[in-house]
Amino acid sequence: MPRPELGRERDNCGHQAPPAAGYHGLVSLLTGKRVLVTGGSGFLGARVVDEIAKHDVASIDAPRSAQCDLRERDAIRGVLADARPEVVVHLAAVVGGIGANMATPGAFFYENALMGIQLIEESRQAGVERFVCVGTVCAYPKHAPAPFKEEDLWNGYPEETNAPYGLAKKMLLVQLQAYRQQYGFEGVYLLPVNLYGPRDNFDDRTSHVIPALIKKCDAALESGAPSIVCWGTGKASREFLYVGDAAEGIVAAAARYSGAEPVNLGSGEEISIAALTELIAELVGFTGEIIWDPTKPDGQPRRWLDISRAQQEFGFRASTSLREGLERTIEWYRSTRRAPVPGR
Repeated sequence: MPRPELGRERDNCGHQAPPAAGYHGLVSLLTGKRVLVTGGSGFLGARVVDEIAKHDVASIDAPRSAQCDLRERDAIRGVLADARPEVVVHLAAVVGGIGANMATPGAFFYENALMGIQLIEESRQAGVERFVCVGTVCAYPKHAPAPFKEEDLWNGYPEETNAPYGLAKKMLLVQLQAYRQQYGFEGVYLLPVNLYGPRDNFDDRTSHVIPALIKKCDAALESGAPSIVCWGTGKASREFLYVGDAAEGIVAAAARYSGAEPVNLGSGEEISIAALTELIAELVGFTGEIIWDPTKPDGQPRRWLDISRAQQEFGFRASTSLREGLERTIEWYRSTRRAPVPGR
């Protein structure tokens, strides 16, 4: 079976021959299609591109932001004219942890909304057949009952520290549903929980909680520090999805789901931030004291998704446990560091 034609930024997709049929023996909606992936060279995007290649697509194009600035309408028009995609998977986003969201809420709202709104409209005008948009768990109301069900998405305002980002991404669901109603434009909207894994962002200013804790514990172990200080009380809970599982879920939806209703993507595993910190400390080998700083925000009290719709609609269920995923992430992080951990 021939390899798919590769986009400008990918040189390793298409290395596995795709099956004759898609997930669970059903014909994939991606087969034979030209596919454009925004954010396709990033942490999640590179894995999504590799998953898409298993579906015998005609081509995959994944331009970098330097080649296509999605904030510029002419740039979007140019890449759509060049790639002529039949399917668009929109992953590109401006993201960060609580600190980054609090520091630049205006930029997080404006840039995420602008990129998505323009891309959806230009894709419609260009004749794109299917548009798969990856949203965020931050779109859910602050006090939504856990596990979060897709029907609860509009029953309140998001948690304040990341509401601008969550609402910007949530507006893309409104746009896709409105376009389906008026134009018959087929849009699919997914709501993943927090992702983690190898190649995650470990920048102190913008990282999410798992890479931040891994880095903090590892640095304390290396320096011999007796304690670490963590934000909040540790009482908030989160659900995390390993990046490889997330890529499988996104592509399963792109291949099999055509519905107008949003779909949660998660692991189904809830854990408190305190328990997560203790687990990471154990896996890293840090045995010092964990001190909590309650003057810093906890963020949303709970995040835990009802994942039944994804399993029912396109057969997705995460396969990587949190412990296993953390072990892989820690191993990758340490492999990128020059200085070895003392005694190892």
